Amino acid sequence: MTALSSLHSLFFSPLLKIPSPKLKPSPFFTPPTTGNVISSIKAHKLRKRTEPKLTKRHAVTDMSSSAVPTPDDHKVLVGPASEEESRGERRVADYDWTEEWYPLYLTKDVPDDAPLGLTVFDQQIVLYKDGKGELRCHQDRCPHRLAKLSEGQLIDGRLECLYHGWQFEGEGKCVKIPQLPADAKIPRSACVRTYEVKESQGVVWVWMSQKTPPNPDKLPWFENFARPGFQDVSTIHELPYDHSILLENLMDPAHIPISHDRTDWTAKREDAQPLGFEVTERTDRGFAGRWGKEKDELLPNFLRFEAPCVLQNNRELVDSKTGEKHYFTGLFLCRPTGQGKSMLIVRFGATKRSPLAKLFPKWYFHQNASKVFEQDMGFLSSQNEVLMKEKVPTKELYLNLRSSDTWVAEYRKWMDKVGHGMPYHLGHSTISLPKVPAVVEHAPAGLVAGVSASSPAKGAIGTMHAPNLANRYFRHVIHCKGCSSVIKAFSTWKNSLSVVAAALTVLAILASGRQWKAFCLASASLCLAGVYACSTAIAMNTTNFIRTHRRL
Repeated sequence: MTALSSLHSLFFSPLLKIPSPKLKPSPFFTPPTTGNVISSIKAHKLRKRTEPKLTKRHAVTDMSSSAVPTPDDHKVLVGPASEEESRGERRVADYDWTEEWYPLYLTKDVPDDAPLGLTVFDQQIVLYKDGKGELRCHQDRCPHRLAKLSEGQLIDGRLECLYHGWQFEGEGKCVKIPQLPADAKIPRSACVRTYEVKESQGVVWVWMSQKTPPNPDKLPWFENFARPGFQDVSTIHELPYDHSILLENLMDPAHIPISHDRTDWTAKREDAQPLGFEVTERTDRGFAGRWGKEKDELLPNFLRFEAPCVLQNNRELVDSKTGEKHYFTGLFLCRPTGQGKSMLIVRFGATKRSPLAKLFPKWYFHQNASKVFEQDMGFLSSQNEVLMKEKVPTKELYLNLRSSDTWVAEYRKWMDKVGHGMPYHLGHSTISLPKVPAVVEHAPAGLVAGVSASSPAKGAIGTMHAPNLANRYFRHVIHCKGCSSVIKAFSTWKNSLSVVAAALTVLAILASGRQWKAFCLASASLCLAGVYACSTAIAMNTTNFIRTHRRL
């Protein structure tokens, strides 16, 4: 069972054994020049760029390694990818982080009746549906006194600032100011900055540039998700560490047997072993290549990273009996949401799934996905802290092994190429630190405030509903309509069954006949069992995973 299979199983369930024993890797599987990851047309357009001029450029802060590797180190550590890199020369690409499409939200989870406050790097935006159900996106700032529009409300499809009642239409024009005299015109400057948004394959994307028109050729397209019979489980998570650290973690198959040991039946620490990697493509927009167990004759898995924050693992398998091809994809859409914060959309899908998967509700897979991220959270948060404290490139701190960390090294070297065009970055040999301090919101706002206030505890926000990225309810549930509805339903059933159990207990006490007493007590016991089941389901969706340390 490969590491990619483990990834699928972690999110699908132990019963989804991928690949099936009846399937064998396709001998015809090739890198996605044939459109295995994105359509060949879009891939061609995305990569049709002239190579930049080779320069010796130290774009921001360029550090040289203080430790001199020994000959033995060169055998196991990731080294320079080219002669230019070994000479200290590197390619610097033209890059502007705003001229990209960023994944905002799963379409199915966008609220129908409330604005949604989101961020891309340090830019705060508000997403909502207008009166026609069309998606709209503005800067999350009222031009009047800078109040957050995401804390407002929707009135007849217009976005209203709840500070003074100014209302804005989908194009950003202000159409109502209650305090304005009847004979006065609304100032032209009373408008909000708008951003172009597109819905594609179940995901809402935003184009962040105000200077350059949206480039449709850069909008990601995933061919496997368009295949007949392809089914996926999609979840969304807010995480307390930088998106670059998140991407590192997601492109690191070597950690799965250790960090996720026994999370399901396929991740086992005794399976930790050397991995093989082959980089097949490097461009200004990312990299791609094969990977698998070092002992595999053919590296069966294909990974692609595409700017600005799209990562996917793909695999093709052929049914040995029917000759039918099956496609598997692990897709990770990582949005930077500020310093030390990120939001991730996870989509695991396949053209063939186990029939047993239908027996499990979606919320089961969602809570399992949350558990997987919680298992890594302590490591990644501390990693984020050290990187911010040390303020040096990763080559000064990391020991990247050829047999486990090739993709991590490739990603940080890609950051060297384009980091000068980002608000901040940590590359392999360059860094640019944030120019402004991190924004810390001490009070819940917008959607978070609304959801939190629906379950107050002692006049304040209860523990489960506290605006804390270490809290599973805040990280996932409030962003997922399905899990929110499930928790509400289980809570209603729990309360109802508790009342019925209490009433049956009273009746058992008052009843004179033994049969009636027995019946009432038995029914009360069943109700209490239902209360316990509902409480367990609620806890599964809202309680963080706690790692149990043990001596082996």
